[in-house]
Amino acid sequence: MAMIQQLRAVIQDNDTPAGKAFDLFIQFLILVSIATFSIETLPDLEDSTRHFLRWAEVGTVIIFTLEYLARTFVAESKVKFVFSFFGLIDLFAILPFYIAIGIDLRSLRIFRLLRLARAFKFFRYGNAVTRFKEAFSDIRAELILFFTITLFTIYISAVGIYYFENPVQPDKFSSIFDSLWWAVATLTTVGYGDVYPVTVGGRIFTFFILMIGLGIVAVPAGLLASALSRNKV
Repeated sequence: MAMIQQLRAVIQDNDTPAGKAFDLFIQFLILVSIATFSIETLPDLEDSTRHFLRWAEVGTVIIFTLEYLARTFVAESKVKFVFSFFGLIDLFAILPFYIAIGIDLRSLRIFRLLRLARAFKFFRYGNAVTRFKEAFSDIRAELILFFTITLFTIYISAVGIYYFENPVQPDKFSSIFDSLWWAVATLTTVGYGDVYPVTVGGRIFTFFILMIGLGIVAVPAGLLASALSRNKV
């Protein structure tokens, strides 16, 4: 029992010197893992480089596996940890590696992209994350209402631009579903320019949608900033 307590102090408590060292070591390995994954995507790598990256991947996965098993071992409720957000992130960060070994399941290698989930393990550390969680919790109802209204606005925008532009651009605004792409790009003020109105009515309608889009971008940012200021430590 004492051993479990000591191990739990190292793995779960980052206020102790040993806990801080463990956290820093894991964060370093996360950076190494993300770096090696990114380098692997470079074309024309030498075989020796690929061999080194492969062994670096094997080494980090082994350590992450041991970390996952240790966290499960010291968890007060093992089932709760396994199915928790971070428990699933930890599992998904290592599982694709084992799926691709020992059996020819090449089609499943797309799941190796889940190694990017290791980046989410950064969220385990720091008071800043706690403040963000508390801020989002404070404005959860407002955000749900706001994004519900946003979805309605996107649909109404798609319907409006469809009626304005379909008669003159049936290839680009062939249906309301095609018009949804324009609505999303316009309301988020991205404006890719691949689909745009050419009629006078469509352009006037787009002006008002752009004005609404500015609010869609600004409102959640203002809500979050206000909530963060209230949750300052």
